[in-house]
Amino acid sequence: MTTFLITGGAGYIGAHVVRALLAAGERPVVYDDLSTGVRARVPEGVPLVEGSTLDRVLLDQTIARHEVGGVIHLAAKKRVAESMTQPLRYYRENVHGLQILLEAVRGARIETFVFSSSASVYGTPADGRPVTEDTVCAPISPYGETKLIGEWLVRAAGRAHGISTACLRYFNVAGAAAPELGDTSVANLIPMVFERLDAGLPPLIFGDDYPTPDGTCVRDYIHVEDLAQAHVAAARALAEQPFAGDLTLNIGRGEGVSVREMATEIGRLTHHEALSPQVAARRAGDPAWVVARTDAAAKQLGWSARRGVREMISSAWAGWRFTR
Repeated sequence: MTTFLITGGAGYIGAHVVRALLAAGERPVVYDDLSTGVRARVPEGVPLVEGSTLDRVLLDQTIARHEVGGVIHLAAKKRVAESMTQPLRYYRENVHGLQILLEAVRGARIETFVFSSSASVYGTPADGRPVTEDTVCAPISPYGETKLIGEWLVRAAGRAHGISTACLRYFNVAGAAAPELGDTSVANLIPMVFERLDAGLPPLIFGDDYPTPDGTCVRDYIHVEDLAQAHVAAARALAEQPFAGDLTLNIGRGEGVSVREMATEIGRLTHHEALSPQVAARRAGDPAWVVARTDAAAKQLGWSARRGVREMISSAWAGWRFTR
């Protein structure tokens, strides 16, 4: 049994990772500044330390007090549009905060580190081709840049200081393990559609003239519970083998769903079929097609996603209703 420090463990994804670790018999300690995290998401009996990854003293104290043996780093600013107007904040929180955390990890001689990365590192990949871990990375937002730089930093620190590392590139995360763990933000497609439906408005589709089967963007969606279990698999893979480099893995389903298909299915499952999607102008920077190849995760971790789109939408809707 290992004690894992989960930065951002009171957040939407973090709370699911904490529960997955508990179910696997591990000991999580949550470290979160609660700027977007929710205290009530932290299960009873799990330590919660309120603090920033910019606070080296508190990080050192927390790691020593709880005898931390591994770190899963999820804490970050993650709104793409916001990163365009506040790049300095994003670099400070996502890059400098990571640097300070890695310094604390090195100082404590922790040997395993899992980093929450993003498919945003790929930018706008070639249309219609599955994205592999070897696809050229060309992020188009400060947020994506901070994630790619974060990967570089994690790998460099791992090589230099004997830390086993894994960088997990998330695709589009959705769903909830329980209503109280639902996504409270309105930054992703599914909650954006929910917000429109609640207001009696049709879902918006930004552009229907892309080179895809129905003209709308195609994305790879993954249930947050599957994502959480990928973190457990990665943490255990790193802990069970001596340092031998690093892992960089796509975490998705490997199946594309168009925005129109997703909006239509949301309407059907939430009984809002009468509100047909409305087409708006394209948004700058939206790639036509981003779907993962997931062979590497299956091979390296023995992990693959099990939950489908319907389960994502239904559980996300239950979470949305719970918070409103």
